[in-house]
Amino acid sequence: MKDWAFTTTIEEMEAATNSLLETAQKVGADTWQQRVKNQTPHCGFGESGTCCRICSMGPCRITKKAPRGICGCDVHGIVGRNFLRFTAGGSATHSDHGREIMHTLHEAKEGGNYQVKDPEKLIRIAKEWGVETEGKDIYDLAHEMSEIGLLEYGKPFGVQRFLDRAPAHTRELWQKAGLEPRAIDREVSTAMHMTHMGNSSLPEALVRQALRCGLSDGWGGSMMGTEFSDVMFGTPKPIDTEANIGVMEKDNVNIVVHGHDPSLSEMIVYYANDPEMIAYAKEMGAKGITVSGVCCTSNEVAMRHGIPMAGNYLNQENVVLTGACEAIVVDVQCIFPALGPLSKCFHTKFITTSPICRMPDSEFIQFSPANAGDNAKAIVKMAIENFKNRNPELVHIPNMKQKARVGYSVEAIVKVLDGVANSQVDEFGTTKPLLECVTSGVLRGAVAMVGCNNPKVRHDAAHISLMKKMLENDIILIVSGCSAQAAAKAGLMDPVQAKEYCGAGLKRVCELAGIPPVLHMGSCVDISRMMILASELSKDSGIPISQLPVVGCAPEWMSEKAVSIGNYVVATGIDTFLGIDPYVKGSSEMGEWLTGEHGVKDWVEANYTVETDIEKLGDLMIERIEAKRAALGI
Repeated sequence: MKDWAFTTTIEEMEAATNSLLETAQKVGADTWQQRVKNQTPHCGFGESGTCCRICSMGPCRITKKAPRGICGCDVHGIVGRNFLRFTAGGSATHSDHGREIMHTLHEAKEGGNYQVKDPEKLIRIAKEWGVETEGKDIYDLAHEMSEIGLLEYGKPFGVQRFLDRAPAHTRELWQKAGLEPRAIDREVSTAMHMTHMGNSSLPEALVRQALRCGLSDGWGGSMMGTEFSDVMFGTPKPIDTEANIGVMEKDNVNIVVHGHDPSLSEMIVYYANDPEMIAYAKEMGAKGITVSGVCCTSNEVAMRHGIPMAGNYLNQENVVLTGACEAIVVDVQCIFPALGPLSKCFHTKFITTSPICRMPDSEFIQFSPANAGDNAKAIVKMAIENFKNRNPELVHIPNMKQKARVGYSVEAIVKVLDGVANSQVDEFGTTKPLLECVTSGVLRGAVAMVGCNNPKVRHDAAHISLMKKMLENDIILIVSGCSAQAAAKAGLMDPVQAKEYCGAGLKRVCELAGIPPVLHMGSCVDISRMMILASELSKDSGIPISQLPVVGCAPEWMSEKAVSIGNYVVATGIDTFLGIDPYVKGSSEMGEWLTGEHGVKDWVEANYTVETDIEKLGDLMIERIEAKRAALGI
């Protein structure tokens, strides 16, 4: 076994959190650790998916004594409807993120708050969509593309444009199974209609729509959110940063950005670096301004600007508990309503910025493309002026941080590995060097690890322990979302140190390419990048995605978005491993459809594996990768 002395351990992170919880006790603050105790044990009907409340005749709960709801729906129909509704919520959320990006692109202009930072990518996508680009002003093209993209949400005919990126084999599977997503909003609406009282209760039909609704997210809304964020804010390239709570600085004004939409955080970062604002901070008694991030907004600004990552989902209260946070500025998704009352125990300003995410005890400053610059500057100024209101006796920032290299978009991965092989053949490059590493046995395969934190699992422990297990077995990791931040906080994205904990093959690849063994691909919306990478690997190798030695994993998943993600990853042909049960254990039929050999696997050549014992989950992932290698004769 490796000596993991270099990495920050779970025990060290927990000790740092416990020191902050002492501050919480001093001020009488409520934290998630206590709320978990208050909510335990959880409702068994809810956890098994066997409670139905989609009409007011109930709620109905399935038991041996009452095997059917009042309408006559059995447990399989109830569990299936709940699963589909969960998917619809996640797909709607991610896709609405993409919609906002497209609206922002429509407002982009030369010298405006938002501009086109990657015109080459915009032109490439336009050509892909069959849009004439020759001789067009780049902003005219941006506005045209934004309108076409927005029509993807509600067009009456056809399927999603980005489906053409998938390999022919995958497209054929989708067509045959009736899984191709039509208009994005239509798939969410269809899911809600199907699950209304008196409609579908057949598990097969519910699962099929869950996959299609998920695909409308991954190959529709999320992919547009990712690709057009790159167009406006720049396609990520490898950049060095730092991670963990110690990135906050005691003598600086600390502004923490949190949520998922880069439109807000880009503006905050810009004005926090404004010499006028920095001078004002010094005038107010600070040495400077530090912007750090939590959750996926953090991933967005880390991979484009090197902004440090203070933590992931379950760390969001910690940044306030340091007593050194002047403002926590949020946009949408995964934000604790608890931040309002918690911030009132300190001097921290809790600032909400989106009508999608209104919360009690917050200061609401609505962002739009037109006012983004002025409002961002006002927020930065507000944080600076709040510096003097700190209570020095409550300031405690644990001395804990790690170096991390982030920003591995598909373009960046291809460029890095192509550069090592010196084999660039076109403007995009080729994934053949990565394939050669796998087929030669230097790498055993790859794991796409994604997802949230969940208090049902020891915070970050599943992510980090699984990553270490994969590294030792020469399996490279591509990660996003809270999983990415778990890796960064632990030190597994340090390209110098982390390679020492890999097997010989993976270590050699890291040394030759100058990469860490865990590649940061961005936020949870950016899991769409992983689908593009898998598709390119399939096209370059001639091997169907389902046969590549690649698996997906969400060991600590929590949200509806994660269910939508899992469905589109599986539907793309990637076997997906979960460490938390997806609320379907109450139905043997739903379990068979999602995890069996003759359920969704008959449609898309991949399925789910659920195993809450994380050590066993890791063994199963390695076993699946080795089985895929054996089947290919490598």
